[in-house]
Amino acid sequence: MRVLLFDIDGTLLAGAGAGKNALEEAFEALYGKPIQIPPHRLSGRTDRAIGLELIREHNLAPAHQEEAELGRMMEEYIRRLPARLDRAPGRVLPGIPDLLNRLSKQEGVAMGLLTGNLRRGAHHKLSQFGLNKYFPFGGFGDLHEDRDDVAREALAATHQALGKSVISDYQSVWVLGDTPLDIRCARAIGAKVLAVATGGHPFSELEQYQPDLLLENLSDSQAVASALLS
Repeated sequence: MRVLLFDIDGTLLAGAGAGKNALEEAFEALYGKPIQIPPHRLSGRTDRAIGLELIREHNLAPAHQEEAELGRMMEEYIRRLPARLDRAPGRVLPGIPDLLNRLSKQEGVAMGLLTGNLRRGAHHKLSQFGLNKYFPFGGFGDLHEDRDDVAREALAATHQALGKSVISDYQSVWVLGDTPLDIRCARAIGAKVLAVATGGHPFSELEQYQPDLLLENLSDSQAVASALLS
């Protein structure tokens, strides 16, 4: 069985800032002061890690109340995200629709998500383009600050969905992402990694982390599918 775990932002979709804007709106609504979150603070990180960092940086709650405050912040963010996506949905990156369609028709291939997005946030983003149907399981940013732990969650979800014996060799697992953290988390679970320079990190930067396969984009869906399945 070949297992393919996809990141969302910068890999499947090019966002138009909807998530960032929804979180900034949520923060201002809750705490009465505007913030601007630099894009580099979001890249490859989990929503949980971003939220906790904001809470600590702005002294919004004592340590024993951080979890409750994070829940409040994330609920406000999720409440605002659909409207932001309606206004600025972004776009599906080149080659992705055909790639997913090709892979979904292959015997012995399972696709899931490995994303820092909250589960509900991932659903909202993918549903804009009808892509949820390709990803019946995955790891998400609800529970973990470290993306390596999200990768472990994605593996556990794979086992739960398909059976524990489905992965005989973790080199049959591919992580597809656009950040150094995607490459790192793939290594943490012994998986191979396809890095793609369609997010905020250029080809030359990603190359330094030595992914198994590095591409400028996924527009040649036939070649990408062949590489993943060979």
